[in-house]
Amino acid sequence: MQVPPVFIDMSLEDQAQELRAYLKGLGAEISEEKSPKGIEDDLHKIIGVCDACFKEGQEADVEMVLNDIVSIMVLIPLERSENLILAFCEKLTKAPGPKLGVVCLRALWLLFKSLDDSSPMRYPVYYHLLQIAKQTDSVKMVYQDIQQLKQQFANCPPSSEQLQKLYRLLHEVLLKCNQSEQAALVMIELLGTYTDKNASHAREDAIRCIVSALAEPNTFLLDPLLDLKPVRFLEGELIHDLLNIFVSENLTVYLKFYKDHKEFVTSQGLNHEQLMQKMRLLSFMQMAEANPEITFEMIEKELQIKPEDVESFIIEVLKTKLVRARMDQSSKKVSVSSTMHRTFGRAQWQQLRDLLHSWKNNLTCVQEGMKTVSVAQMEMMTQQ
Repeated sequence: MQVPPVFIDMSLEDQAQELRAYLKGLGAEISEEKSPKGIEDDLHKIIGVCDACFKEGQEADVEMVLNDIVSIMVLIPLERSENLILAFCEKLTKAPGPKLGVVCLRALWLLFKSLDDSSPMRYPVYYHLLQIAKQTDSVKMVYQDIQQLKQQFANCPPSSEQLQKLYRLLHEVLLKCNQSEQAALVMIELLGTYTDKNASHAREDAIRCIVSALAEPNTFLLDPLLDLKPVRFLEGELIHDLLNIFVSENLTVYLKFYKDHKEFVTSQGLNHEQLMQKMRLLSFMQMAEANPEITFEMIEKELQIKPEDVESFIIEVLKTKLVRARMDQSSKKVSVSSTMHRTFGRAQWQQLRDLLHSWKNNLTCVQEGMKTVSVAQMEMMTQQ
């Protein structure tokens, strides 16, 4: 097994010549001689055959070769390196197997971080990073959350079309890597990129966003979707009706919808049993808003749960922390202390406003009381 050369204190041309020799030794069809056209042509030819190291090199050897290519590429002025970067990205997305794929992911991440924050090439590099992350189930290596992603492109934001393309791919990657909650958030961001002028063209994205949110077991606040422009264009369609049911209706309404439109629900890739469980949780939240005490009998009736399954259901509800309550098995009831609202509209804002005013008044009373106590203490000290 040949050992890749280590390039220390070499000119770019000498580094390129060493890479040529190493790749030729692996059987690549490339000359060892420098190109008379300069370093860009050298690097173009090297990138064209760099996948030779995938076939025979160990992971450490492959990573060293790829990192050496990156170290040369980032020193070439951007106006002369764009095509080289794109060719390198394409080559790395074709690495065989997950282990070499992760090696390529690290090399491409090194390239991404080495580019200037304002470089327009950061977008295509990151897009190819996500493609490799999808192949290797390694999205956590290149994505934390939507805010971190926006910061990556703060100095050179992609166009709306580029951002939409990126979000669609990111959604696919997150779903494949079992990050369904993050995937749902990305879809909401995607719909937020549409304006009044082009919202009508976002039909497929809007449907995908609704389906993703309904299927995500930990997403319960769904009414913000109704305010998204592309979702409004779906009014009157079955998918919009289904979303409305999960925003404000109960289990009975959902079951009727499913009975009437079973094929539609299935065609969207939605699981009826999972939707029923989610609707039971949402319906329980709605019950908790109106009833400080909920009997087991009410739960059995409203949520269509067998008597022997009520306690386990309540435990599942409490685990979600959507409702804070205490279960009394002997009295067969649940005492609710607080619950998350299914919707947050004008009534909830008014309730929050009243609560804040109440806190403000209470704090004022406490402050006045403390002043009174302080004055009394001062008078006592003066008298003494």
